[in-house]
Amino acid sequence: METIIFYILAAIIILFAVASVTSRKILRAVIYLLFVLIGIAGLYFLVDYNYLAAIQLTVYGGGIIVLFIFAVLLIHHVELELEKTPLKKKLIAALLSAAGLGVTLWAISTYPFPVTDTSTYSSIEVAEIGRILLSYEDGGFILPFEVISVLLVAVMIGAIVVAKGKKLTENN
Repeated sequence: METIIFYILAAIIILFAVASVTSRKILRAVIYLLFVLIGIAGLYFLVDYNYLAAIQLTVYGGGIIVLFIFAVLLIHHVELELEKTPLKKKLIAALLSAAGLGVTLWAISTYPFPVTDTSTYSSIEVAEIGRILLSYEDGGFILPFEVISVLLVAVMIGAIVVAKGKKLTENN
């Protein structure tokens, strides 16, 4: 049964990834990307990485997609249609993608994937992960956590400046 669910999720991810890349409407491309990220969270749930799946849904499925939609709506180009890509550029992108796929498959097939003892990790609870993320001590992740929050605020301010750029310079 897990194999069937895996193939269904993989098909959803591939279908919506291709739709996201090939869509000429920018808002639709963002929504297709949302479905890709939800499919990836489904894969995490499938392998019982519930915490990682929840992070995938909240940070990427929620925060980043909302930020993309916010930026698209700020620019007032919801119905913007992207220009058609020439066939030459499509062929170059296809060849580079095939080369990247080949390198990835080669790396996966040649890596030994040693089996590790996961009994030490299974006892970590979500509360402990939260304490580690917000810890000031050695091994804590408070600095990267704060840097990411400042980065997201900077991106939102940048989106506002880009969207209102001409209006800001016209008033001065």
